[in-house]
Amino acid sequence: MKKRIFDLSIIDQQLPNIDGISLMENLHKINPEMPVIILTAYGSIESAVEAMKRGAFNYLTKPFDPRELLFQVENARKSHGLLLEIKRLKGLLKERYDFKNIVAKSEKMKEVLEKVLLVAKTNSTIAVLGESGTGKELVAKAIHFASERKDKPFVIVHSAAIPETLLESELFGHEKGAFTGAIQSSKGFFAQAHEGTIFLDEIGDMPISIQAKLLRVLQEKQFYPIGAEKPVEVDVRIIVATNRDLEAEVKEGRFREDLFYRVIVIPITIPPLRERRDDILGLVEFFLKEFSHQMKKEVKSITPEAMHKLMLHNWPGNVRELKNTIEYAMTMTPGEVITEDLILRGQSASQEPLIPLKEAKDAFEKNYVVRLLELTKGNVSKAATFAGKYRADFYNLLKKYNIKPGNFKKI
Repeated sequence: MKKRIFDLSIIDQQLPNIDGISLMENLHKINPEMPVIILTAYGSIESAVEAMKRGAFNYLTKPFDPRELLFQVENARKSHGLLLEIKRLKGLLKERYDFKNIVAKSEKMKEVLEKVLLVAKTNSTIAVLGESGTGKELVAKAIHFASERKDKPFVIVHSAAIPETLLESELFGHEKGAFTGAIQSSKGFFAQAHEGTIFLDEIGDMPISIQAKLLRVLQEKQFYPIGAEKPVEVDVRIIVATNRDLEAEVKEGRFREDLFYRVIVIPITIPPLRERRDDILGLVEFFLKEFSHQMKKEVKSITPEAMHKLMLHNWPGNVRELKNTIEYAMTMTPGEVITEDLILRGQSASQEPLIPLKEAKDAFEKNYVVRLLELTKGNVSKAATFAGKYRADFYNLLKKYNIKPGNFKKI
């Protein structure tokens, strides 16, 4: 409920650990506008009235006529202006995934977003490339909500998470009776994404047998559901993502060459976090605010020593690892400031390649001064206090490395 938009909820009144009406009230704390239909085998006028008073759209007694339930579902859609509510919630999603909410202070990420802004308004197929945890799905969502299709569906397909035997049916749908267990027709992900965007995550893990069918969709904008005699035409914008080297996969025969050239129309590579350390501070601040809200804790900052440890870590898990690290520290800290002992517990900061001592010392000193100014928003007095230096000595460091405190006041 916190991550997805649901049109309606149908809840049985008799549940193991909570009654249906109480569950409904919990769900309404997340989405107050969602219609709820309560089902019960112990119906009465009093309980029906109670359910309606506490927010249920309607109340059905088991056994019920399926046609009555379908009528109530449709009635709920119309009566509550559900389509307008979905549009409003999509507006909230657009705000959440707007480009301005993607942390990009480093030059590499700024270049990525400049490229993304150029292609968002087109219908070209986009391949988002990068290591696991770099934020490929976030970029894909931002592209969708910046496009002309922003009010249409955005469908996510995690290719590696769906068994090969089910993937074709999940992608393209099937007709009733097409195979054992197909008791009714089903729309696949492509049909669900019609006029919108489909995001094929981990496309490098897609089986060869499915790749051929995907190629047909890219070429002809149509496909055959399993068991269907007529093709289904779709209008979808396709965004794919992978952490694999697709060129190498082609050479090894695990990825079709013709599909490779179809999906790598506009490649966008997201650099790993170790190559854009300038983004770490902004990400930390973003996660501090996010988890403070979620956990209802007033954690305001992180000590320079803790930040220094974050800056030196190599981040093999990228942004996802950093987020998990901050979540742990936020959970465990008893006060308003996260200290070094809560950061990357049991791990030492990654070692940089060996360079001459003076060069290493100067690089560390300059980087340390920059981080202090970022943390203090350009306040030289506070930065000098953190560093344990006199204000005049700290100004000498600024002069030595040609660092201007004013540049940090708006960071």
